[in-house]
Amino acid sequence: MTTSDQAGLDRSGFHRTGPDQAGVDRAGSDWAGSDWAGSDWAESDWAESDRAGSDWSGLDQAGLKRVEVHVEGIVRGVGFRLFVHALARRLGLAGQVRDDVDGVHIEIEGAGHHVAEFLTSLEHDAPALSEIERVTVVRAEPTGRGGFTIAAADPSGQRRTVVPADLATCDDCLSELADAAGRRHRHPFVSCAGCGPRFTVVRAVPYDRPLTTMAGFAMCPGCAAEYHDPGDRRFHAQPICCPGCGPRLRLLDARGGELPGDPVATAAALLRAGRIVAVKGLGGYHLAVAASSEPAAATLRLRGHRPDEPFAVLAADLAQAGLLCAVDENAAGLLSSRARPIVLLPRRDTPHARRIAPSVAPSAAASAAPGTRSLGVMLPCTPLHHLLLAEVAEPLALTGGTADEPIAYDDADALARLGAVADAFLTHDRPIHVRADDSVVRPTADGPAAGVVVLRRARGYAPEPLPLRHFVPRTVLACGGDRESAFCLARDRRAFVSPHLGDLEDHEARRSYAAGIEHFRALFDLCPELVAHDLHPGYRSTRHALAIPGVEHVGVQHHHAHIASCLADNGERGPVIGVAFDGPGHGTDGTIWGGEFLRADLAGFERLGRLEPVPMPGGDAAVREPWLMAAAYLGPGDGPPKLDVVRRNAERWAAALALAAGSPLTSSAARLFDAVAALLGVRDRITYAGQAAYELEQHADPAETGSYRARLTPGEPFTVHGADLVRAAARDLESGRPTPVIAGRFHNGVADAVARACAALRDATGLTAVALSGGVFQNVLLVERTVRRLRAAGFRVLTHRRVPPGDGGLSLGQAVVAAARDRSGLSR
Repeated sequence: MTTSDQAGLDRSGFHRTGPDQAGVDRAGSDWAGSDWAGSDWAESDWAESDRAGSDWSGLDQAGLKRVEVHVEGIVRGVGFRLFVHALARRLGLAGQVRDDVDGVHIEIEGAGHHVAEFLTSLEHDAPALSEIERVTVVRAEPTGRGGFTIAAADPSGQRRTVVPADLATCDDCLSELADAAGRRHRHPFVSCAGCGPRFTVVRAVPYDRPLTTMAGFAMCPGCAAEYHDPGDRRFHAQPICCPGCGPRLRLLDARGGELPGDPVATAAALLRAGRIVAVKGLGGYHLAVAASSEPAAATLRLRGHRPDEPFAVLAADLAQAGLLCAVDENAAGLLSSRARPIVLLPRRDTPHARRIAPSVAPSAAASAAPGTRSLGVMLPCTPLHHLLLAEVAEPLALTGGTADEPIAYDDADALARLGAVADAFLTHDRPIHVRADDSVVRPTADGPAAGVVVLRRARGYAPEPLPLRHFVPRTVLACGGDRESAFCLARDRRAFVSPHLGDLEDHEARRSYAAGIEHFRALFDLCPELVAHDLHPGYRSTRHALAIPGVEHVGVQHHHAHIASCLADNGERGPVIGVAFDGPGHGTDGTIWGGEFLRADLAGFERLGRLEPVPMPGGDAAVREPWLMAAAYLGPGDGPPKLDVVRRNAERWAAALALAAGSPLTSSAARLFDAVAALLGVRDRITYAGQAAYELEQHADPAETGSYRARLTPGEPFTVHGADLVRAAARDLESGRPTPVIAGRFHNGVADAVARACAALRDATGLTAVALSGGVFQNVLLVERTVRRLRAAGFRVLTHRRVPPGDGGLSLGQAVVAAARDRSGLSR
């Protein structure tokens, strides 16, 4: 019933209006004075409310009424039909509820005041795990039939149903897990309609057991009775099982042989003894060690070829997490959310925190100033993890696999890839259909409105759709970038962004990328007509896009896509002043961009300013070795031998300067941060993407208020002289200033430069909104200080809330740019 001319209120709170309908926003334009016989209903016999919050009490409530209700959003696999059945029975209403390809369809009949109460409660009291996007109500003639039933699903029509993300174990199931008298005591697969695996076990839609990886487990009579009982919280819970009919847990050695004893207790004993155990989770295998064991953590780093990248710490509960890190209300909400992401938090200086092995987070331990070190902490998301933590009786350190490879999810592949790393495998025979790595987030103080920067969007969030304010007339496939790859399929007012898939240089990541696109196409019944891609001809994602036949290809400039992603994330159209700070991206002039000031909307952009281009000695070698960027910024006249960075690299310094003379130029802000990280001795060479900049942020004194000043020179485009910041930092370093102070001043200097540049652009363009995007704005210290300065200058500031500012959110931007051009005819 929804067309491009119809709209309402989506989950982001964007109010839309359209013909022949009445839209109600969350603030509750109420329906007083609009009865069922008049106003909008008299013309169309239907009304539409997008999202929860409608007030139906003003409708005519006299006599017997019958309506048909259609609910769209995340309403399958979350106990929604069970809720509807209970609500209708409580109000004495007749009718039925059933799933269909669009969501849930409801027919209700009864006294007018009870029907009105039903419609209000449907939205106000819906299950916490549901996400209502739209409610459509159509008037029908009463039939006089009694009773309320749950009917079979209707599979006809074009699929628009939403597959929910995997859900962390609920409190009710945890109580059963601990109930020694219950039949699911210590059952590692306990779940219900409100929790458990979803996306990672779904093979096709509709979301029914035969189309999941639970199809091979026949329900016992007890589970079948619960499954078919509308009064039970396991009614139509597709992963339902018990110890008698569910998957079997096993502990294997590194060669795949089964080990004797209780799998959980034996695995816990191995962990306490300093061994490495691969644990099968919702979306793949974690490599786990006891977080207090330095020998175990060091061995895991050596075997897994992860010399520096911090491990996550799995804590048993919020109380244990609070002993390790500063957990405020915002952080507690993120940790305990149904998504159970890894949350980067300030590390506390407590006895419990000091027991975490140095090798768990070596970057923080080695280079951060006191009080600013961070740990990535998460809480258990499956019953198995709860059981294991209870047995080990201390936090675990986890990593998703070996260096530069996506998380292993197939059992045979996990044994093959991880057999040389893990001493044992805690596994089971429920297949994972789709891999999903852990999501990673960072709370912010005064950055994004939601108080979070998403660094990796994966398990717990994907594949739930992102509502779009602006209509997508033809289905778009956006292929994203290469290093933090994620694709996006968009249609109508929804964007389905894939889970994080890793670096497409890796063969397994490329295989998952291609398979993931086909799975999404089938799952959501989307056949791309437009395929959007980056302009870089060497990107594997670009080559994948251009190899798709029979579609229109739309090239989108990298940094425009970043700003468009931020606009879509905030439900904005633009134009705005877009500040895109990231690593190298292909510019429209053939040079390497990355520190850009744009005038941008969804359809197009104009480059108004940039960071001063500097050489990248050796090209990509400068990404891997940040000291080369320090040489490029300092130049032949600014690198005296008394600077430690020169002495550390004395044998190659002159060659680097000579190499710079013939190297490509870049305006990349990421390379500016790399240069300062090397200058301050934080990092000369990296072992994972973004390492130097992350450690520089960790090194900075958050209390420092001083700042360096970068010149702005006019031109088309104007130039921000990043070298001024590097030289100022070098002078402070030579004078003996502490490096955390210098790092803090550098961050302040970048924030000041952004604010001054945006003020100049406001004078020139009249634009008063600024969008911040690109991987550099994953730096929370920079985001908070930049946002603070911009707001103080009177700007409205847009930052990311639901997708990463880095390349993990790039495909969303590509999709909305392609759609905007399609709407205006520019793609044809």
